[in-house]
This record gives sequence, C-alpha cells and structure tokens, in this order.
Amino acid sequence: MEFTKGHGTGNDFVILPDPDGALDLTPELVAAICDRRRGLGGDGVLRVVRAAKHADGAALAGEAEWFMDYWNSDGSFAEMCGNGARVFVRYLLATGLAVPSGDALPVATRAGVVRARVDGDAIAVEMRRPRLYDASAAALGGLTLPGTAVDVGNPHLVCPLPAGLDLAGLDLTRAPDVDPAVFPNGVNVEFTTAGAPVAGVDAHVLMRVHERGSAETLSCGTGACAVAAVALRDADRETGTVAVDVPGGRLTVTVTPDSSWLSGPALLIATGTLTLPT
Repeated sequence: MEFTKGHGTGNDFVILPDPDGALDLTPELVAAICDRRRGLGGDGVLRVVRAAKHADGAALAGEAEWFMDYWNSDGSFAEMCGNGARVFVRYLLATGLAVPSGDALPVATRAGVVRARVDGDAIAVEMRRPRLYDASAAALGGLTLPGTAVDVGNPHLVCPLPAGLDLAGLDLTRAPDVDPAVFPNGVNVEFTTAGAPVAGVDAHVLMRVHERGSAETLSCGTGACAVAAVALRDADRETGTVAVDVPGGRLTVTVTPDSSWLSGPALLIATGTLTLPT
C-alpha cells in the first residue's frame, strides 16, 4: 500500500492515494494503519479519491474533482477535518493532482465542499461559519466545566477554563464526559484559556482538544474555528481574526459574515510502502 505521511501543526495523517476508489478500506484496516506501535501511526487516514468514484462524494462531483475520505484513528468516520483538508490540498498540489491558480481549490468532504488557497508557506481552507447553538458542559477529573456547543460541519464543545485552572495540567488521557442528549454522536471537546495580546489579530487563545475517535491530538482545525467563534462572541464581535495556539503550533482563524478561514502550515514528511500483517 503506497502512502504519504503529513501533518498540520502536529495533527498527523496517513494519506492513501486511491483515485478510482479501488482500495478496500475498512475500520479495522484504518485502526491498524494508525496504530503508533504496530502500524504507521496517525490521528487519522486521508484517502485521496475522485468524488465521482466514492458514494459519499458522487453528489459533489460537479463542484470538486477530489473527495477527502477522512477516517479517525479508531476507524470511525468524521464529517470534516480542517487540518486534514489543508494537508489533503498540500498532497494534491505536491503530486500534480491539482495545480495552484488564482481561484480557491474545491475539495469535497462529508460536510460539503470546502475551498483552499496557498497562503505563502501556509495553506488556508474556507469552511462554513461556526454556528453556536447550545450551552452544555464537560466533566473532567471531578470538574464540571461549562461550555458552548458549536457546529463547524462536525460537533464541538468549547470550554473556557475558569481563572486559576491550568490548561497544561488537565488530564486528557480519558475522554471528557458530555451530555449525550446534546451530543448523540459524540463531540470534540476544546479547553481554552486567554493568551497574551498578539499583533494583527483580534484575540489570542490557547487550546487543548480531545477529539472524538482520536483522543487528545496536538491540533484540531475545526476545533480552532469553534474556539475562535466563541472568543469573538465573548469579545462582542461578529467577525474577526483569532490566533489559536495548540500544542503543535499556531493556527489563524478569520471568521467572516459567511464563512471561516483556517490557515497554518501543512507539511508532507514521508512517502513509502506500507505492509501490514493480515
């Protein structure tokens, strides 16, 4: 099995080229590939397949040639992955499957079509505007932390920490408990604290995340968008730009009246052939 390994601010993915949808990808195979000791290791798998050749992408084939078939590391599906989309586009450009132009490059996902552009050394992807829709809470290590439910094509719960609680000290080795009535399909949970002022942006936030289906990751692009939307709301702003620092680096989110742009580095680090035992 041919593969490429890539990451965006430490959110790492195994990229599998499968233009015609011939690969028999199963949850068990994905979990084996993403195993960090017995497999290649990754937060998820990005299968590169033509939209017309995948059942979940066929309806979008008229808008985008390529479908990002994204799987979490446990073998479950995810609707969308912001960092994954940026790494996916880096792969398309690096391999000549797409060419940069003045127009944004469309990519089909289970959350609809997203558009990407090269922004210097970074890749920026345009996604839906985050929708803040409910209040809820996460229980973690005896703490109950209030938060805001946010839809970015996939579900998020953003929990700003109260004063005196250290973000780095949170134990995210286990999934936070959440309300299944609000999140029947699970949720990505972000914990945040305010950062020092940063020039050129309207807010600066530090974030850690426990991702549904992948445990704690070094970064989460859609989570950064959700966090930015909450930070802007708390600053009484409808739009603006937010620097979001994650353990893997810095992402920049710009929320507009109609969408959100996620920008940051997207790197390809290895290619090769993967052989897994049956």
